[in-house]
Amino acid sequence: MITEQQKKLMREAIALSSRNIDNGGGPFGAVIVKDGKILARGANRVTADNDPTAHAEVNAIREAARILGTFDLSGCEIYTSCEPCPMCLSAIYWARIDHIYYANTQYDAKAIDFDDSFIYEELSLPKQQRSIPAERMLGEEAIEAFDKWRNKEDKVEY
Repeated sequence: MITEQQKKLMREAIALSSRNIDNGGGPFGAVIVKDGKILARGANRVTADNDPTAHAEVNAIREAARILGTFDLSGCEIYTSCEPCPMCLSAIYWARIDHIYYANTQYDAKAIDFDDSFIYEELSLPKQQRSIPAERMLGEEAIEAFDKWRNKEDKVEY
């Protein structure tokens, strides 16, 4: 059951998405919440910052991690004005956020020309059939850094 507090938090993400349009960004907003309080806010700044990774969710995650001083956002929830794209969904998983709440769907986004379906389709293809070629090289040399990491005694695991 969705509570009034949760609706209030989602309305903040939605308001961010609308205000961001007036500030030169895309129509996406997100808030990260911990213990019922907004910890961080993010809006889509892709075109404003010339940064293809500057999605609302990623910006909110970066801010929350900075505030908490950790990359582990366990115990947090994210409220986002739109269903997260594949990149943002991955970032949410990497950040270990406990719960995702979203308003608009990926199909709503597609209807206004924010279409991520090609990425979902690409991910389901074998590497050799994807539209961007990917070729492995110098694996024998690169593995040395992985070996070094494996043997590092004071590493911070994530």
